[in-house]
Amino acid sequence: MRMNVRRPLAPAGYAAVLGLVAVLVAVGLLVARKGLAFDAPVADGDGNGHFAQPSAAAEETAQAMRTAVRAGTPAAASPAPASAGGQGTAAEAAPLPYVGTFFYTGQGAPDHGCTGTVVHSPRGDVVVTAAHCVHQGGFRTDLAFVPGYHDGTAPYGVWLPVSVDVDPAWADSQDPDHDVAYLRVRAAGPEAVRRPVERLTGAATPVFGASREGAVRVLGYPNGEDAPVACAGRVEPEGDTQLRFPCPGLPNGTSGSPFLTGDGRLVGVLGGKDTGGDDEVSYSPYLGGAAERLYRRATGLND
Repeated sequence: MRMNVRRPLAPAGYAAVLGLVAVLVAVGLLVARKGLAFDAPVADGDGNGHFAQPSAAAEETAQAMRTAVRAGTPAAASPAPASAGGQGTAAEAAPLPYVGTFFYTGQGAPDHGCTGTVVHSPRGDVVVTAAHCVHQGGFRTDLAFVPGYHDGTAPYGVWLPVSVDVDPAWADSQDPDHDVAYLRVRAAGPEAVRRPVERLTGAATPVFGASREGAVRVLGYPNGEDAPVACAGRVEPEGDTQLRFPCPGLPNGTSGSPFLTGDGRLVGVLGGKDTGGDDEVSYSPYLGGAAERLYRRATGLND
């Protein structure tokens, strides 16, 4: 297993992402193990793992995204994963309204990598993902979140980070036990609906200090693909600080994917050990006290 495996996206992936474009020449995008390489501009935070997105960067991303995806018809919001989708092996699955993918614009034409999940919060505007998807030596400034993405459409709109929180242990040394990030998001563009994202999509309920064993479903977006894949199985402990999820077929792009229980509780985020694992086994940091403190800071519960 390697910390940073890079390979070029297949040209077909670009056509899927742009939706309306039949053919697009590959632009040499490189990906990291279950995530994305950090070749785009980044910005420093305040030294405590927090970054407030500059409005100019957010609007540039919004403008680029208007040509990358088109509107779609939302499905009914559901608090829980409705279908099993790949029992023991990942398989293509129906999208969930509150699970989506991140588009990155720093390499030129927007393309997507990594997965995020809307989680319940007081303001209804919080998305969780892996820290390595949004911070490696600095914060990404060129990303947008598309919940429920499928077939080149953004059925719940495009959402831009207004702040990103990672644990100082991740910001300082990329500690895999703290490979979790929370983003507060707002709708893109002046014409966008101004309701918080959770009111449109529903949300998973984050659970901290849960059992290290049990049945979960992991759903995420492979790089360049037009639909998510999912796998149902059992999570098990990997030492005291990580969770292990043996399931073939969760490829690059699924970093940040939620570990969901049958009643819609989020007990893990794909990442952590070996930057999320390989094509056979995936990992998540155990969401204990540190993850809860980060969540409370990101959502303002500590204010």
